[in-house]
Amino acid sequence: MKTISTAVRCALGTLACAVPFAALATDGYFSHGYGMKGKGMAGATTALSADAFGGANNPASMVWAGNRFDVGVDLFSPRRNVKRTGSGGGMLDFSVDSDSTLFAIPELAYNMMYSPNVSLGVSVYGNGGMNTDFEGGQLNCTNFGGPPSANGLCGVGRLGVNLEQLIVAPTIAWKFAGDHSVGISPLFGYQKFRMQGAHLFTTLSQAPGNVTNLDHDNSTGFGVRIGYLGRLSPSVTVGASYASKMRMGEFDKYKGLFAGGGDFDLPEHYTLGVAVRPMQGWLVSLDYKKIKYSGVAAVSNPSTNQAPLGAAGGPGFGWEDVDVFKLGLEVQATPALAVRAGFGRTDNPIQGRDVSFNILAPGVVKDHYTLGFTYAIDQSSEITGAYMHAKRNSVTGFSFFNAFAPGMGGVETIEMYQNSFGVAWGKRW
Repeated sequence: MKTISTAVRCALGTLACAVPFAALATDGYFSHGYGMKGKGMAGATTALSADAFGGANNPASMVWAGNRFDVGVDLFSPRRNVKRTGSGGGMLDFSVDSDSTLFAIPELAYNMMYSPNVSLGVSVYGNGGMNTDFEGGQLNCTNFGGPPSANGLCGVGRLGVNLEQLIVAPTIAWKFAGDHSVGISPLFGYQKFRMQGAHLFTTLSQAPGNVTNLDHDNSTGFGVRIGYLGRLSPSVTVGASYASKMRMGEFDKYKGLFAGGGDFDLPEHYTLGVAVRPMQGWLVSLDYKKIKYSGVAAVSNPSTNQAPLGAAGGPGFGWEDVDVFKLGLEVQATPALAVRAGFGRTDNPIQGRDVSFNILAPGVVKDHYTLGFTYAIDQSSEITGAYMHAKRNSVTGFSFFNAFAPGMGGVETIEMYQNSFGVAWGKRW
């Protein structure tokens, strides 16, 4: 009972520390990796057990991680630009960068061995990435029902959204048959959302008073992640994990924006991974992930849907399901120093037809390059660092203003690139 209560206290303490922070993301609005070691390998962690973040990666890995505590912070810098060209007479042309460019993202996790074959732990992690903040007063939108000093979507004041998602994953893992394990993580989620400057959207909504400039709303929900990890030989390990859709409460303040009257669930996803040690001190890890954005109407419904915003079949961001491939390399350079590198490739979930809606959330990056290291301070503690660069990518499509005035809206381009650098401390006992 003492060990169980310790795990509960750690989970509550971790949650209290993490709630004030946002986590931004790169695989759509999922992070490219969870845990600083995993981030240094581009997130190729499904068949690994290097830290206590199994609740975010593969619950079955926790029983191999031993007793440990991991805490760190990642400085994440997304750079977003949106522009419109070719509008009639240039009256709607603009180009602007998001002013939200730097975020501090904490990571915390704990694991303990309840018995030689059973572990109890908790991982706390976040998603998001839809945080944008564009200046207003760039356009004269009087011909489109907007003010004479309007933002890029002909609304009042600054334009942008903020989405933050925090997930707490208590985990139990069981090692059976010697080299095989399974694990389960109930997922408890908290999210908050804010929209500002989208006043033109009120004319398209079934609930025009519940679209924009209503400050933050929040919701809670739950799901589950299950996993398997097997050591097929001393040099080959395989892993698999599945996370259900997280059923979240509705954003009541924004029931006129999100399809289904404010529904915004977290999509189901699954991963498969293999890790190979081709020679002493070398590790190569490969992951495949599928994220099913199509299961969340507010995210996946095309923006061209002919229904009011907020309706069951109303317009959404048009995000498609994505396939993600991750490759990681680790080399034990010295007894105290391990170095890492990785590459990740994800599909772009956004099509050209949905560019206007995704001015608010231009999650279009595809290629991620990572570097990392772990240095052993002593036999029980270590410092880990990780760097990530997501290459610039853009999507261009016709502006939805062409629907208001055919041929007058021009074309729009959304663009993003990212950098991050983080440091974590790990303790084993």
